[in-house]
Amino acid sequence: MKPLILISHGDLGVELKKSVEMIMGPQDDIYTVSLLPNEGQTEFLAKFEKVVAKLDDFVVLADLYGGTPCNVIAKQIMAGANYRLYAGMNMAMVIGYLNAEMLGSKADLIAEARNGVTDVNEALQGLIDANS
Repeated sequence: MKPLILISHGDLGVELKKSVEMIMGPQDDIYTVSLLPNEGQTEFLAKFEKVVAKLDDFVVLADLYGGTPCNVIAKQIMAGANYRLYAGMNMAMVIGYLNAEMLGSKADLIAEARNGVTDVNEALQGLIDANS
């Protein structure tokens, strides 16, 4: 499997990995890099570089487009780094990535993320109407 790096403000990525593992089992190829409150861009980048130093090819998911973790890694891409970076990560996106990797296909991570967002009340309305 191509490794997946979850980058986030605080421990969102760490906790997302734990939640995904509840469904998909242990995931040795998912790594996390957290921007902690007492850290800046330099510290975050150093942690990221330490994690990816041992990896050849990987995908990065960030919590928030325009947030510091995403911006720091985007700057690396602008400077010539060669990896994929997606922002707006959610659980559906991570699970979709893992499923595609297991099947040897390419996940549409944007579609996976969007499909994971649902207005449940609206989705249930048809069932409510049918039972009325």
